[in-house]
Amino acid sequence: MIAIHNNKGTHLFHFRWIDYCEKNNIPFKLVNCHDNNIIQQLENCSVLMWHYHQASPTDIIMAKSLLFSLEQSGMKVFPDFNTAWHFDDKVAQKYLLEALQIDLVPTWVFYDKKTANDWIEKTSFPKVFKLKGGAGSQNVKLTKTKEEAKSLANKAFGNGFPAYDAWGSIKERIRQWRLGKTDFFHVAKGFVRLVKPPRYAKVMGKEINYIYFQEFLPNNDSDTRIIVIDGKAFALKRMVRTNDFRASGSGDFRYEREVFDPRCVVLSFEYTKKIKAQCVAYDYVFDKENNPKLVEISYGFANKVYDPCTGYWDEQMNWHEGPFNPYGWMVDLMLR
Repeated sequence: MIAIHNNKGTHLFHFRWIDYCEKNNIPFKLVNCHDNNIIQQLENCSVLMWHYHQASPTDIIMAKSLLFSLEQSGMKVFPDFNTAWHFDDKVAQKYLLEALQIDLVPTWVFYDKKTANDWIEKTSFPKVFKLKGGAGSQNVKLTKTKEEAKSLANKAFGNGFPAYDAWGSIKERIRQWRLGKTDFFHVAKGFVRLVKPPRYAKVMGKEINYIYFQEFLPNNDSDTRIIVIDGKAFALKRMVRTNDFRASGSGDFRYEREVFDPRCVVLSFEYTKKIKAQCVAYDYVFDKENNPKLVEISYGFANKVYDPCTGYWDEQMNWHEGPFNPYGWMVDLMLR
């Protein structure tokens, strides 16, 4: 019996899991992982599948604790520890990827102001500043000068940064509205959040006492996302915003097989074996020698965006043209 957490968000995986189980006569039951008696709800189940989200206040507090406790008890879970302990934490990913000798974009993290400022004095700019959490390019900005970097360091080791960038969110909502991808209500909601930030940001508190930079690799008009699940990979190219360097969250996508560098696919299969993960989304850009460099990873992704993908690769780099169901792959993986 598969237990599936009954999420509310339509962009999450659970609707697709339920549909796959129903169509293939796979026994499942819906559970509420937020309930106090969740352990009792899972009796007679051998698998728990839960697409928890970085913007859910309750998920932030307890999702990893529950999943990894169940895994330690012997239950199969998705996502498991290797897949998700580093989720939405770029600092954790830096250490993991460097330890596994994975070709990450050069990344620096500092935990005191003096060390950070000493590095700022010696390094070159621009650099990409990030907070450890956030999706869709939230909390990501290009730092062009030493003065800007020192100002960020003063804030990082002073009052800190809110987990939710209200002004950045408003700018992104206006951009989407101008492109016809959202309505004015969505923009207005952004202004409301200037005074009433989302609850998850209150739960997370301030991002403070660290500062994170990545090398800026210029002349990338896009990034490449490769998702690997159970020995199969599919891809999405995300074009950067106009007059910007950020691709994640742009909403401008390419799907044709020809636009993807096969090296990114080969590396993704290799990296997944090193990480020992069930599902990984890899984000790549290219350096000046045109070598793919990994920016960050995630186990989750917004599912509707990938429906137009034109096919997938297997581990022998054979291309399988046509529609496919990666959410079914997740279920099949758990059944084995």
